[in-house]
Amino acid sequence: MTKRIVVTGTDTGIGKTVFSAGLAGLLDGFYWKPVQSGLDGETDSEVVERLAGLPMGRVLPEVYRLKEPLSPHRSAELDGVAIDVAKLSLPDLPGPIVIEGAGGLMVPLNRRTKFVDIFAQWRMPVILCARTTLGTINHTLLSIEALRARSIPLIGIAFIGDEVADTQRTIVEFSGVRQLGRLPLLDPLTSETLREAMVAGFDLTAIAGGE
Repeated sequence: MTKRIVVTGTDTGIGKTVFSAGLAGLLDGFYWKPVQSGLDGETDSEVVERLAGLPMGRVLPEVYRLKEPLSPHRSAELDGVAIDVAKLSLPDLPGPIVIEGAGGLMVPLNRRTKFVDIFAQWRMPVILCARTTLGTINHTLLSIEALRARSIPLIGIAFIGDEVADTQRTIVEFSGVRQLGRLPLLDPLTSETLREAMVAGFDLTAIAGGE
């Protein structure tokens, strides 16, 4: 079976798109963000096109492109669109795919369905991106509980930011979930520096191995 991985986060704006770009590049696979909220400036798919170093056509088009940078349910309402979760069916592709959610697990897609509900239907292995700064212990442990409550397979945690050893160890000890690695904040952020950081910071065999 083709490897399919969902990348989600403990919050919005923590760097999961950059991580997704790096992961898709390492896997030499595809990238898909089903729902994009916010079209001013560079979209997440465009970021991945710029950073992943993938051939043309490997970044799949979004199912929904919503104008305002808000939770998808509200952005869709303002656009006069109803998000139909039945349209978010998994693509059949000839290689690995990285699928990125929007915001955190509990972000609503519409007035009935949250992203975590879709992940539970998909039953695909998840990588949880977590920042290393203050507040991450609470947010990360709550996110892990939400995944476990729905029996969603969790590959591990990808920390993003500066090294905070005690915080990272505390999360791993309390959750029993392995740390896959850490992606530092990169300056400059280019496809080359991202790939170097991913190779240095993550064990691809552990990620590709699944749960």
